[in-house]
Amino acid sequence: MLHHSSRTCWKRFAAVLLPAVAAAAALGIGMAQGALAASFFISGQRFQLSADTLRGRGVSIYPMVDVTRKGTLVPVVVLGFNHADITGLCQSVELPVPGLGPYTLLLTSARQRRVEAANLFIDAISVTADQGDTHDIDIGVAAGAIRKGPINPGDRNSRFFDPDVFAQQADSVLLTNVRVTSVAASAVTLNIPGLDLRIEQGSHRCF
Repeated sequence: MLHHSSRTCWKRFAAVLLPAVAAAAALGIGMAQGALAASFFISGQRFQLSADTLRGRGVSIYPMVDVTRKGTLVPVVVLGFNHADITGLCQSVELPVPGLGPYTLLLTSARQRRVEAANLFIDAISVTADQGDTHDIDIGVAAGAIRKGPINPGDRNSRFFDPDVFAQQADSVLLTNVRVTSVAASAVTLNIPGLDLRIEQGSHRCF
């Protein structure tokens, strides 16, 4: 296990996600061969999440495979946070409306107030940030040995969860100008001050 007690460049931190994505793809092959079974279904539609800053305490990163209701396999990297403070939250998803064209479902928070989340999980396809600073990061820890951050109970009870697969954990992380493409997200609690949820005609993506 590699153990660092330092501030780490996000580009370097994100680069080590690639083995996790490869492991997720391998799990997907296992399911296609009948070795695994899906524990839940997603819509499969990608959506965008962005934030000015995301400060997480108790961080976990591990691979999974999500499955749509039609059985399509979607390899993801799960970002887990025991607690997260987010500023400038935006969520967008484009929805085609028959006969009317594209619409966008848009959710935003008050710009200068913090969104607070407990046990936040983001099933990500891609993650970018202008800067990422981590504290006490472990790279290459087995997923079943993660202790600093959370594992989604639904994932831990799934046959997709391999306790020996490559994973990461950290005491804390601070990301700035975050852009995430995701297929699912969940939280035990989510406090959004100044919530603004609306549907607008046309394309109004977060990024």
